[in-house]
Amino acid sequence: MRFLPALLPLLACSPQAAETSRPPLPTGPPIIDTQAPQGSAGSLTETFEAGGKGAYSEADETLSSGSWHFVEALIGSAEQDHKNGQHAARLREKGRLRMNFNAPAGVRTIRISSAAYGADPASTWELWGSVDGGRSFRRIGQPVRTQGARLVASTFQGSTPGALRLEIRKTDTGKGRLNIDDIVLEGANGAAVAGAASAPSSTAPAPTARPPQATAIVTSRDDNMALGNPSGATASLSFPNNYLMTKPQYTLSYNNQRGISNWVSWHLNRAWMGSAPRQDDFRPDPALPGTFYAVSRNSYTGSGFDKGHNCPSADRTTDLDDNSATFLMTNMIPQAPNNNQRTWGNLEEWSRTQVQNGQELYIIMGSYGKGGTGLNGLKTSIDNGRVTVPARIWKVLVVLPEGSDDLARIAAGQARIIAIDTPNDQSVSPDWSRYRVSVDALEAATGLDLLSSLPPDVQTRLQAQVDTGPAR
Repeated sequence: MRFLPALLPLLACSPQAAETSRPPLPTGPPIIDTQAPQGSAGSLTETFEAGGKGAYSEADETLSSGSWHFVEALIGSAEQDHKNGQHAARLREKGRLRMNFNAPAGVRTIRISSAAYGADPASTWELWGSVDGGRSFRRIGQPVRTQGARLVASTFQGSTPGALRLEIRKTDTGKGRLNIDDIVLEGANGAAVAGAASAPSSTAPAPTARPPQATAIVTSRDDNMALGNPSGATASLSFPNNYLMTKPQYTLSYNNQRGISNWVSWHLNRAWMGSAPRQDDFRPDPALPGTFYAVSRNSYTGSGFDKGHNCPSADRTTDLDDNSATFLMTNMIPQAPNNNQRTWGNLEEWSRTQVQNGQELYIIMGSYGKGGTGLNGLKTSIDNGRVTVPARIWKVLVVLPEGSDDLARIAAGQARIIAIDTPNDQSVSPDWSRYRVSVDALEAATGLDLLSSLPPDVQTRLQAQVDTGPAR
């Protein structure tokens, strides 16, 4: 299978429906007028609702889209199977799911939802494709790491030179089982393509040529701390002022003495964005050790400072849980209202606009110093001295086109590095671009080792630069 280098902008992943409901199927005529197998009404959307295979033994199973070959896989309907509707595929060990039929030429987008079965640990799977009737397969895109109980859609996009069939392969050696649901193949206009039935691959002749390596883009949730651990934080009570907290939505170093984080790190692309509403459920973080002071929403009451997000609410809108996690008080800092609502608000909107334009971002945000000016004047702390008001607020944004092997692409100079350092006061300009500095300058001010996952020579080259790119 070949996905061409010149790719169209990647479509956004659809927000996940509740596990007990089935999202609407694509409507309209197929992009290619060909007969679909098993009466699938001209669409290739596999939901596993028609299947009844209840054992892991190797066998073919007739589903609504056509015949699929199962290896170490079954149709799960248990409460622990994370699914839309009543059924999802469940894979264990080196499980595989393979189409015994072809989708014709014209596939441009493939979406597959996955989750960990029950409370199982994370597992890894890969998408492979064949354009020679199943005689040979090549991997499409990069491996997908799946964890947690929520179905998350991974999107692969490109184009195929001919008829296509797919195989999903669970590739890790761990004990985690994997749920797969809602496989959708779409054409260039967004309509689901029709399927074309063909003989199972076991009857196909030996391959005569190897198809070229796939280079598809995958839209999936990447490591929130991919750029490195700036302070060497650990989850050890011996270091309460550099305490590592890893959440599905972001990662942070918490400072118990200051009552705020030293830094918060997160990834942002289309897989993190949906239509979940803002929750506004500010609350103490239950993951804090019992010996730490738990900052509450009342800690900021009457202070003249906003409860300012590090990882923004609007950066986590796939579902209610993701959005709610941004309102934990460990994600907050006392922020001057003009700084929060104008300067940083404008920068956050700009960041999300880049995502809508086909970019992905790695972001680290933090603060330093003591003493900021809010609605009630200068303060060095609030909540009877338990929460420090920072003097400066900073952010590093690494912006690059959606893709894989992100650290390698950053090191190769394919990313835009933006570092911002603003005063925490009411007189700050709403134009965030006025506060651009080098990453080196932020490191000198904070004592952190930013972008530490990159090779030292790359850090030296990239961190000395001050961004001058467009800010509109």
